[in-house]
This record gives sequence, structure tokens and C-alpha cells, in this order.
Amino acid sequence: MDSAARRSGGGVLEGFYRLVMRRTPVYVTFVIAGAFLGERAVDYGVHKLWEKNNVGKRYEDISVLGQRPVDE
Repeated sequence: MDSAARRSGGGVLEGFYRLVMRRTPVYVTFVIAGAFLGERAVDYGVHKLWEKNNVGKRYEDISVLGQRPVDE
């Protein structure tokens, strides 16, 4: 009975296995896409955290730097 329940019902992990991990090209694509999206998410989060911690200390925040006097 236990084996019959496994075959018919399945679960989240079994569905994930059937969808992603059964074929090697799909699995490799999933891993590469996950690494790329994970890197982008970490980069965005660290960048926002750095900007939040350095408000007022950045080059863009200093109003007199980079401005040239206007000659008319």
C-alpha cells in the first residue's frame, strides 16, 4: 500500500524532481539560472545596504564637488 501511495500521490520534492532534475540539460540550466539570479539578488541587496550606511559620505552627496563656476 505504501508503494501505491507513493506512485499516485507524490509530493513537492518528487514533483520538483520530475520537473527539473530528471534531465541533465534542464538541471544544468536551472543551476546556471539560479546562480545568475542569486548573484543579482545579493549584488542588489549589498548595494542598497552600502548606500543606506553611507548616506552623506558619497561623492554624489557632496554638493560642491564636481561643479564648475558658470562664466557668462
